[in-house]
Amino acid sequence: MAVADKTAERARSGRDPRQRRVLGVLTASQVLGGIGAGTGITISTLAAATLSGSEAIGGLAQTSAVAGAGVLAVPMARMADRHGRRAALSLAYGCAAVGMTIAAVAVALENWPLLAIGLFLAGGGSAGGLAARYAATDLSAPGHTARDLSLVVWATTIGSIAGPNLADPADRIGRAVGLAPWAGPYVLASITFGLTLIAIWALLRPDPLQPARLLQKPSAGEPQEEVLPEPAGAAAPVAPGRGRRTGRARRGSGGWHVLRTVPRARLAVAGIVVSHVVMVSVMVMTPVHLNHGHAGLSVVGIVISLHITGMYALAPLPGWLADRFGRVPVLMAGMVMLAVATALAALSTPHHVTRLTVALVLLGLGWSFGLVGGSALLTESVPADRRPAVQGLSDLLMNAGAALGGLAAGVVVTALSYGALATGAMLLVLPMMAALVLTGRRPGPRQPDGRE
Repeated sequence: MAVADKTAERARSGRDPRQRRVLGVLTASQVLGGIGAGTGITISTLAAATLSGSEAIGGLAQTSAVAGAGVLAVPMARMADRHGRRAALSLAYGCAAVGMTIAAVAVALENWPLLAIGLFLAGGGSAGGLAARYAATDLSAPGHTARDLSLVVWATTIGSIAGPNLADPADRIGRAVGLAPWAGPYVLASITFGLTLIAIWALLRPDPLQPARLLQKPSAGEPQEEVLPEPAGAAAPVAPGRGRRTGRARRGSGGWHVLRTVPRARLAVAGIVVSHVVMVSVMVMTPVHLNHGHAGLSVVGIVISLHITGMYALAPLPGWLADRFGRVPVLMAGMVMLAVATALAALSTPHHVTRLTVALVLLGLGWSFGLVGGSALLTESVPADRRPAVQGLSDLLMNAGAALGGLAAGVVVTALSYGALATGAMLLVLPMMAALVLTGRRPGPRQPDGRE
């Protein structure tokens, strides 16, 4: 179908005929990528601690993967801006495949610094999963952005559940064929990320970002003086990453410029970062807190599994609510759940397993509402030609915050207590809630269906 025919069909129905294929490819890639990440990361702490003889180095393994995801978000954003989503996602999953291969070699050589390097590159799997949610919105019909985004987030559930359960069989098979201990899961993860790369490169056609740029008119959130007026009718075709902007606009079109000039984009990024930092900080220390109460690994496993279920399994719910009632109310609901979750955690001793379980489920749900609502708000606050830069910056900030939050969480629990950590996390949520209340009292730019 010609571009003009697709544009005409979208104008008539409000739905781009290419979106179903895009969502199918992205959903499948999330399942594969989730399996790769879950399989490899599951054993990383144990492998690093064993190779180094230090539990602190074991914690560094997780930090390396999170840091890698944050750092890779920047070149991915540039790649998307210049060459589209397909190239950016291929870069992420390619790095993840190479990283997991390096990790397999590292455990065979019993070299923990090399393992940390491999896990840093393997963070591309997480970076690709985060970027995929934005790719799902490029061709969304008006009023369906959050639902499309949440569908891709939901698909992570399958990989997140399957991946950890495949680590042990992969390790046993690897040892049976002569691989070093722990090498089997890394080999499986490398293969899975390689298949994800092939699927994205071969099937994500057309690239969703490029036609989105052709179809989009100037956004209400865009500073109008920086954009030359478009001719009447459909937007004129432009090369990816280029528009009819002045030289001043090109120089100031980065992610930081968007956050400085578009308040709702700034609010969205703040909501995403707060949600992620609070979730990671409390979640990573909950197993330690439970262990102080002599909870078994099976109990810890159940609590964390329910937490992950809260994060991903119900993601379509905040997506539907965000499209139905608006992005800011869903963000606020997420902050309320995070506040309740941290309050429950702060009041829980290591023996309050039920209360901690409820807190962790609410923590996962609050993260899901914050991520979906914030990501949808960010996407619709800026025009398509500026999205990659600010979306990449958002992912960089959320991963950097999570890495720092995870490190700070261990220090706080060691120096003070788990309750102090949860209280501190709640103090991060309260200012965000206040900002959302103030935003709700101010009229914002309306979406095509009349929502703010």
